[in-house]
Amino acid sequence: MIQRIQTVYLLIISILMVILLFLPLAVLQIGEQFYSFNAMGLYTMLSEEPELVYPAWGLFVLTAAIAILALVIIFLFRKRILQIRMCVFNALLMIGFYALFGFLLWKIHGEFAIDTFSFTGKIGLTFPFICIILDYLAIRNIGADEALVRSLERLR
Repeated sequence: MIQRIQTVYLLIISILMVILLFLPLAVLQIGEQFYSFNAMGLYTMLSEEPELVYPAWGLFVLTAAIAILALVIIFLFRKRILQIRMCVFNALLMIGFYALFGFLLWKIHGEFAIDTFSFTGKIGLTFPFICIILDYLAIRNIGADEALVRSLERLR
């Protein structure tokens, strides 16, 4: 059952989340200064060498955990019910990604305490949403496989 479509979905989830570790999530303008916000934290943009201004290691760990969990779920193909439960947990972690991202933006806004705060999202910010959709499709296909196996067991 490892060659099923849900394996492709879960593999794409894992790849997207690994890519997200290195892509910028947003560009912030605080006052006259521009900052790049990625999974590791808030970095200055206009200097020669980017400097970490505000660390966000929790976001990095959460993103890496989502990617690793998606890979682990692929190899649970013999335990389909556990696979479904782990996919639901992974979807909750992806929702938690957005909650943590919003909390970090709120904290950054409060810490700098400047009136001009501009936020521009990048393409990487949509990856967890795409992964939630792929996770739902994987859950649906795993459930269909489980229903098929149960119907075949009934015929014995």
